[in-house]
Amino acid sequence: MKPSRRALDRLPFLDRTGPPLVIEVDLTRGLVDHPPSDPFSALRGRNTPLLSETIAGLRYAATDAAVAGAIVTVSETVTIAQAEELGAALEAFARSGKPTVATATSFGELGPGTVPYYLALHTDSIWLQPSGGVALMGVALEVMTLRGVLDKVDAEPQLGQRHEFKTAAEMIMSHEISGSNREMTRRIADSVVERIAAVASRRRGVDADSFAAAMDAAPVPAPIALERGLVDHLGYRADAYAHARREWGADGEITLHYAHRYARHRANRPAEQLARRRRPKVGVVAVTGGISTGRNGGGPLGGRACGSESVCAALRLATEDDSLEALVLRVDSPGGSYVASDAIRHAVQAFRHTGRPVVASMGGVAASGGYFVSMPCDAIVALPATLTGSIGVLGGKIALGRTFQRIGVTREAIGSGVHSTMFSPTTTFDDAQWAKVNDWLDEVYADFTTKAAEDRGMDVGVLEPLARGRVWTGADALERGLVDELGGLRTALDAAATRAGLDPDRTRAVPVPHVSPLQRLIPSESSESPGDAVATSPEGMLVGVARAAGLEVPGVLSLPWRLTVR
Repeated sequence: MKPSRRALDRLPFLDRTGPPLVIEVDLTRGLVDHPPSDPFSALRGRNTPLLSETIAGLRYAATDAAVAGAIVTVSETVTIAQAEELGAALEAFARSGKPTVATATSFGELGPGTVPYYLALHTDSIWLQPSGGVALMGVALEVMTLRGVLDKVDAEPQLGQRHEFKTAAEMIMSHEISGSNREMTRRIADSVVERIAAVASRRRGVDADSFAAAMDAAPVPAPIALERGLVDHLGYRADAYAHARREWGADGEITLHYAHRYARHRANRPAEQLARRRRPKVGVVAVTGGISTGRNGGGPLGGRACGSESVCAALRLATEDDSLEALVLRVDSPGGSYVASDAIRHAVQAFRHTGRPVVASMGGVAASGGYFVSMPCDAIVALPATLTGSIGVLGGKIALGRTFQRIGVTREAIGSGVHSTMFSPTTTFDDAQWAKVNDWLDEVYADFTTKAAEDRGMDVGVLEPLARGRVWTGADALERGLVDELGGLRTALDAAATRAGLDPDRTRAVPVPHVSPLQRLIPSESSESPGDAVATSPEGMLVGVARAAGLEVPGVLSLPWRLTVR
C-alpha cells in the first residue's frame, strides 16, 4: 500500500478503506506513567507513549471492526506496575475476540527477565528470538544499611522509628539487616512471584510445580523455552510481523498504528468528540512523587515531587466543580511529609462531604504518606504488586559535627532559645531533645493508626498489627482489608462511576485541573485559579540533581526504600 493511503487511513474524520489495522504497543520506545509536568519535559518526551493513552488505544480498538489484532514488542524497561496495568488492558482487548501477540529479543540477557515475561503472559502467543532466552528467575530484592559508611566519616545518626518494620531508620542506624526487615522483604518477593505464577497457570496452563521448576532452571535458551512451553514460536520480530500479515491481513497487507497514536486519532473524531462531551465526567487528581508541603516540584533537571498546596488546590477545584460526578485519586507516591499528607487527606474528605464518591487508584507505590492520602476514599483499588501500607513514622537527624572537623570545616550553631539548635546538624540530641523527638514520633504514629482505622472501618486493635511500618503488596493488603479491590486506573474509574450510579462505559475521565503545558507558564490570578494547582516551586540545585539521579528526598512518612522488580 502507498504511504499516502496509509496516512489517509489514519485521519480521524475519514472512513477507512484499506487493509485491516493492527495495533502496536512498542515498549522499546519507553513508556511513561504520567503526563509531563512542564513544557520542557513535554518537549523532551513528545515521542514517548503515555501508559494511559496506550491503554485507551487498546480499549478503543476492541470495538473497532477495522482492527484485526495487537502486537506487543516487549522491552526489559517495563516496570511491574506497567506490566500489570497493560496486561489487564491486553486481556480486555482479547475478550473482543481479537488476537494478541508478544515478541521479544530475549526475556533477560545476563539479567532477570521476570517482569517482561510477566507482561508477555497476558498475550495469546509469544514469539522469542532464536538467540534469546527466558530468564524467569523469580524476584530478588536488595536491602542495605549505610551505618558503616557513616562510621567511617564520624557521622552520628539519631533516628527513631515506629515500629520494627519502618526500616529506613534501620538503614541508617544499624550495621545489620534485622529479622523484621528480612521477613517483610521476603514476603513482598513471595507475593509477587505467587501472582506471576497464578497468571502463568491461567494463561498458559503451567501448574505451580512446573512454574517453580522453570524458575529453578532459569535462565534457559530459546529452544528449551519452546520445548517447555514457555513460548510459542521462535522467530525474529520480522517473523512475528510476517505471521500477522499472513493471518490477519487482506491479501497479506495490514496497516500498523501505535496504540497511543490511535487513541488520539479516535478521540479527535468529530462523532467521538460530540459523544464524549455529552458523557458524565469522572475527575482524576494525581498524587505523584514524594509528598511535601508547598507546591509541586520538578523541572528540566528534577524529578516529580508532590506539593500538598498543589494537590489541595486541585481537590478544591474538583469539589467546587458540580459537573464532576465522581473522583479518582491516582496515587503513585512513597510518602513524605506528615503534615502535607494530612492536608491532602482533609481535602479528600471535603470532596466526599459533597456526597460524591471518590476512589483511590494506587500505582506502583502508594505507601506511608501515599497510603495516608488514600485511606479516606470510599474505596481503594491497588495493583497486585503495588507497594502499600507502611503505616508508621520515622524521624531524627544525622549529626555531622565530627565529620566537619575531619575535613577542616569549623561550624557552630549559635541560637536564642533552649531548643533553638535542636535540629542543627553539628550536634547530637541531648536527652531532653531526644525525648521530645520520641514523643512526637509516638503522637504521629497514634494519629496515623487512629485515622487509618477510622477511614477503613476497623478497630485500632485490629489495624495496629497490620501497621508498625510494614509494607504490603496490593494482593496481601487486599486480604488484610487495607485495600478493597485489585486493578489499575481503569478499574478505579469504573468503580467510581458505578458508585455514582453511572454506566462506566458511558463516562469520560478528565484530569483536574485540565491545564495545557503552555498554560502552565501563565501566572495564576489567585489560589483558586486552575493554574495554581499545577504551579511548581523552585528547588535547590542539589535537590534537583538528586531527583534527576533517581533519589527521592524523603519525609517522615516515607517508604523505607525504593523497590524495582525486574
